[in-house]
Amino acid sequence: MHDPVTIYLCITCRRKTGEAEGDFDLPGRILAERLTQRITVGGGNCAIDLVPVECLAVCKRPSTLALTAEGKWTYLIGDLDPEAHVEEILAAAESYGASTDGIVPWKERPPIFRKGVIARTPPLGFTHSKGAK
Repeated sequence: MHDPVTIYLCITCRRKTGEAEGDFDLPGRILAERLTQRITVGGGNCAIDLVPVECLAVCKRPSTLALTAEGKWTYLIGDLDPEAHVEEILAAAESYGASTDGIVPWKERPPIFRKGVIARTPPLGFTHSKGAK
């Protein structure tokens, strides 16, 4: 059984596309459209809720998302390309949804999940076990 997963996707990050001041695009908005289309088609084992957000404060690593679920560690993943990473994002969400605590073994992570991780934060209510390493 896969747990439902929420993807919070920044749609305000700017990606430089040229040298002029106004040469940028908004890759998060493009990625949100592509993910929405792909999620609508379905086919995965996990329910994915895509939530566009105004800012995740990782502006230097556009586009960025937070991958989260009830009682699981949350991952912040950046440097996402709407042209190249849609399937990897969905594969990461599937692996994450299948995990018991949100911690997906390294070998089971799609490449963008391995390379793009900015941070991992514990779930609300997390307590550190004494003697844990």
